[in-house]
Amino acid sequence: MSKGLNKIGSFFKDRGKKPNKSSNSKKEINGLAWTRLNPSKSVGVKLFLIFFTAIVAFVLLVGVMSYIKAKSTIEDTAVNANKQTIIQTSEKLDIILGQYEDIALQIFFDSEMQVIMRDLSKPGQDEYEKFMTNKKVSDKLNAQINANDKIKGIIIIPPELEVLPMTSGTIMTNLDTIRSGPWFESLTGKTGSTWIPTESGKNGEDNFKVARALNTMNGKSKPFVIIIELKPEILGDQLKSIDLGSGSKLELNTNEGQIVASSVKEKAGVKTKFTFKIDQKEVSGDLHANDENGNAVLAVYSTLKTAGWKLIATIPTSELVKNAQGILSFTIGSAIAVAVIAIFIGILMVRMIARPLINLRNLMIEGSKGNLKVRSQHQSGDEIGQLSGSFNTMMEQITLLVNQTNNTAQEVLDTASELSDASHKTAISAREIAVATEEIANGASSLATEAERGNELTDHISQQMQVVIAENVEMGKAARDVENSSELGTQKLSDLLDKTHQTEDMTRSLMLKVDGLKETTMSVGKVLEVLQNITKQTNILSLNATIEAARAGAAGKGFMVIADEIRQLADQSRKSIEMVGQITERIMSEMNETVSALTEAYPLFQHQMTAVKETNDIFVSVQGQMGEYIQRLDSVTTSIEGLNQSQSILSEAMSNVSAVAEESSATSEEVASLSNEQQSIGNQLVQLSNKLENVSTELKDALSRFTV
Repeated sequence: MSKGLNKIGSFFKDRGKKPNKSSNSKKEINGLAWTRLNPSKSVGVKLFLIFFTAIVAFVLLVGVMSYIKAKSTIEDTAVNANKQTIIQTSEKLDIILGQYEDIALQIFFDSEMQVIMRDLSKPGQDEYEKFMTNKKVSDKLNAQINANDKIKGIIIIPPELEVLPMTSGTIMTNLDTIRSGPWFESLTGKTGSTWIPTESGKNGEDNFKVARALNTMNGKSKPFVIIIELKPEILGDQLKSIDLGSGSKLELNTNEGQIVASSVKEKAGVKTKFTFKIDQKEVSGDLHANDENGNAVLAVYSTLKTAGWKLIATIPTSELVKNAQGILSFTIGSAIAVAVIAIFIGILMVRMIARPLINLRNLMIEGSKGNLKVRSQHQSGDEIGQLSGSFNTMMEQITLLVNQTNNTAQEVLDTASELSDASHKTAISAREIAVATEEIANGASSLATEAERGNELTDHISQQMQVVIAENVEMGKAARDVENSSELGTQKLSDLLDKTHQTEDMTRSLMLKVDGLKETTMSVGKVLEVLQNITKQTNILSLNATIEAARAGAAGKGFMVIADEIRQLADQSRKSIEMVGQITERIMSEMNETVSALTEAYPLFQHQMTAVKETNDIFVSVQGQMGEYIQRLDSVTTSIEGLNQSQSILSEAMSNVSAVAEESSATSEEVASLSNEQQSIGNQLVQLSNKLENVSTELKDALSRFTV
């Protein structure tokens, strides 16, 4: 409410200030001048610009569309007409070139020429016959050349390499290299015709030619090749006779882009200057492109059926559409005339609409300065007249509102004084309540802090008790494991003691067995001595037998062999007995060592038995002590569990105390906050009361400046 009153007071204060008349008058004059020219601040200028722009734009749009449509129609018509012209020209050129193909056919299939060709194919002709044959051919060819002035020369090439070509007329072709040309190779061994584009001859004159391969009527020889060299004027005159318009150009090009003939002064045999590409697969067509100078042209082309060459015509696009320029000029003139008319109509609309609005605006400016007595005198039945009536009604309502506001401002001023006194008293009471509440909140906060610390300590003790309980349980498990291990160790030592007794008995028995084995081994040694003596006696007997066999001579050879075998067996027996003796001695030595080892080990077994008995006694003692330890550990566990329950109860109590303390602290802080807020509201209420009083005074002063 105070902010709204402040805005009203400041508005009327600004309106009530007395401006400088001289400076304001200059500003008003400049403002009015700028308003009359600025479209965003002048309805008349807006209407004028909209009307002017709409009419001129419509006229220009219609004119430009007409120009574009006419231009497109002219281009389409020109394309169709020129395309038909080029197609007809290409057909005409096909007829002309076909005539020369027929001439080559007529020359070759003349009955006299057929006889001459057969004579040329005959072997064994002498020089005179060849001369006469060539003379006949030359006469026939000269007659044809004299009958057609477009033929420069004719060449007939026999299939035999040793036979020279026959010529007539002015021949430009080099006869030495004529058989090596690619076009000649394409005709070798088959019939048909091919057209060779324009090329320079020996003396620099241009010509083009048709070559045709033909068989004789008997078909027994290889094909002859007849070449007719033609003047380039045959094609050039035809192209120059066609007029497609100013700047147009016709060219007859090969598929490789070589110029054969042209309607302008272009060098035949060179590359074309056309930069656009033509689809070689299309027989005829058209396209929009640019020439070598970058100018827009319409290109129309058609393909000759005889030679396969492209007849291309280019016509500048500017020449095609020059007749449409009149439409464009008429459109521009019409737009200028319509623009002048639109200016006069726009000025009239400004005088009819903008001037009453300007008068009404000036009255509003006067009213904004505080003069509420101004009224509009414009009377009409349109919207502007209705606006003038609404302005007069508005000024009357504003006058009534100012009077009512003046009375209300006095009442608000009286109420603001009473509200200011009450606000001061409320602010003082709120300040005292806030101080007391803040002290209560501080005490509750301290209590909550201490309760929180006690709760944390209780939780810490509870956690430590849980650790002690867990460790106590682990100690009980470890003690029982030790008890079980002691019992198991006692059993194992008892088994070990029994095994040790058995080992002692077995060792004693082993010593007895070793002694018996030692005696048996000594008996084996005695047997070996007997066997060794037998071996020595057998050896002596074999020597005696050998001596006796030697004495017997030849009759004793068989006995000598037997004696020798016996001696060898005796030697082997001796060696075996010696080996067995060595083994027996080794066994005796190892048995003696075994007896010594067993003798030394027996006291160790005695000592081991004593140690096992002592260890068994120790394990029995440990087992008894661990039983007592487990009983005491169970008693400690019971005590710790009771302590843990007490600790849980204490922790729960501390948590409740902490929660109550926190709730008390929060409530105290909330009350303190509300008290502070109440104090702040009281202060604001005092300030608002002061502002309301000031605004009421300012509003009363501002309303006093209005003229009612």
